[in-house]
Amino acid sequence: MKLTRFALTLIAAAALAGCASSVKLDDPAPVVTAEPTAPPAAPPQGKTEPMAQTKVATIDLNAQYTEQVRDKRVVYFDFDSDAVREEFRPLIEVHAKRLNNNQKLALSLEGNTDERGGREYNLALGQRRAEAVAKSLTLLGVGAGQVEAVSFGKERPAVQGSTEEAWSKNRRVELKDK
Repeated sequence: MKLTRFALTLIAAAALAGCASSVKLDDPAPVVTAEPTAPPAAPPQGKTEPMAQTKVATIDLNAQYTEQVRDKRVVYFDFDSDAVREEFRPLIEVHAKRLNNNQKLALSLEGNTDERGGREYNLALGQRRAEAVAKSLTLLGVGAGQVEAVSFGKERPAVQGSTEEAWSKNRRVELKDK
């Protein structure tokens, strides 16, 4: 028992010795004084040279974004899915920048499906797809009043036919200016 107390005392003493500091707290901190510097000289009052003016080009962001999205207004979906595919994120981001730059712009998001499935099911799926794109836009700062999600289900096919190629073109959301 005495050996244990002795060992604990040695450990405590070693810990306290390790925490010791060589800084004297009673001594005042050193103060350095510097010579004041003179303010910069004023320009002469007589002749002054005119400052060179630079021409800054004005960039019309609306035109830039409109150019970027002119032919890019469709988001395609996988079969029986309302998840926005990763490949369409840049397209949605450009539309979000365009809408954020001009709060007066608005989009109609028209959800569509292929011909498979019942009318009610496809209307609901088209609505979920349109709302998925709307949510992506609002998460990027677009005002909820700038987007309107509507569904046409299977009523407005982009391509006629009953092949996988035709179906894949019909599973979409079209982004149309209002």
